[in-house]
Amino acid sequence: MRTIIGIIVAVAALAGLGGVFVSRPSIAPIERPQASTFPAEAVKAGASLAAVGNCITCHTKDSGAPFAGGRAIETPFGRIYATNITPDPVTGIGRWSEPAFGRAMREGVARDGRHLYPAFPYDHMAKTSDADIKSVYAFLMTRTATPAPTPANELGFPYSSRSLVAFWKLLYHDRSPFKPQAAQSAEWNRGAYLVEGLAHCGSCHTPRNAMGAEDPSKPYAGADVQGWTAPALGATSDAAVPWTADRLYDYLRKGRSPQHGVAAGPMAPVVRNLAGVSDADIKAIATYVASIAGAPSAMRQAQATQAIARAKGEGAPSRNAPSGPGAAIYAGACAQCHGEAGRAPLDPALNLALSTSVRAGSPNNLVRVILSGIQQADNAPGPHMPGFATVLDDKQTADLVAYVRASFTDRPAFAGVDGAARRAR
Repeated sequence: MRTIIGIIVAVAALAGLGGVFVSRPSIAPIERPQASTFPAEAVKAGASLAAVGNCITCHTKDSGAPFAGGRAIETPFGRIYATNITPDPVTGIGRWSEPAFGRAMREGVARDGRHLYPAFPYDHMAKTSDADIKSVYAFLMTRTATPAPTPANELGFPYSSRSLVAFWKLLYHDRSPFKPQAAQSAEWNRGAYLVEGLAHCGSCHTPRNAMGAEDPSKPYAGADVQGWTAPALGATSDAAVPWTADRLYDYLRKGRSPQHGVAAGPMAPVVRNLAGVSDADIKAIATYVASIAGAPSAMRQAQATQAIARAKGEGAPSRNAPSGPGAAIYAGACAQCHGEAGRAPLDPALNLALSTSVRAGSPNNLVRVILSGIQQADNAPGPHMPGFATVLDDKQTADLVAYVRASFTDRPAFAGVDGAARRAR
């Protein structure tokens, strides 16, 4: 990959094209608009759209002011820091005009003409309508202005070169607007517009190629993100029970689905932000995402029926469940809430026969949930699970994972559990 990128940069330099593509005109700064100049309706709409886009999560560092940036985003090419998008006139976007903001959203170009790194998903934001960009701008420009310089990105050459970003765009950035499909319902098209645009779901759920762009041949096939695995949403989903629009709505609205599990890891703040989004938009998103996998096959339905029966205690306990340390750890730490193989749990905690994390191709999510648990922000009500990182060492974690996998699924043992545990710590 480094060789390929180096060749691209060298060819561009030899051809004398680097300056042509890298140099974009700046847009003149403006005096920071007063918050009172933005209509309340636009600000309200922008708040909902920004929640769909999960903007606050990426643009707020731990213990930092909302939208003031500074959060480190780990990429295969180095560390990139999210920028300050409060209306501070010096370190934020306070002197950005609406056209400058719109160009950044659609083209990935800052007000001063610099190309923005595609860690900011402008490849999705480009599908946002003029009216919605105007509303998001109104919302951000009415936030509290917070002086907070953005740390310098930690990228080695050639990744530190903005010229590389320019050529990346030539190869991978589609700036075409969203086009509704006449054969689909208004709800489906609304969901498609949000999912493919502001919600940028493909940024996490689609694998990327060697250049860091989404692989168009594997849409929503799942990908590793921040040490977690964003599961496949299409036909290759590992879910025990196929997702439906109603189940997706429950998950996105409540943060949990009785047939699938609880929102954790990078998905947890997404669900928290969606609390400020209308039911109509949540249902539209659910309708579109459910359509990605299509109708389940007869075999898929049969597998789901078996998984549900097992979770209800109607199936025989697994004969593959190993005895030994993993079984003892599970009995002492997990069984009271999650039940045992072939037996329903004693309380509403998810039966692990239905857990996507237990059935997945990678142990990443299961290991991270075991070690870190599931907590709600600010101790808000919702699903809760204690973490066991201070109780279990890597060997014990691997024993527990092996037991759970063999007890609750018919899938082969995970590979690489030890490594997943070390990375999670």
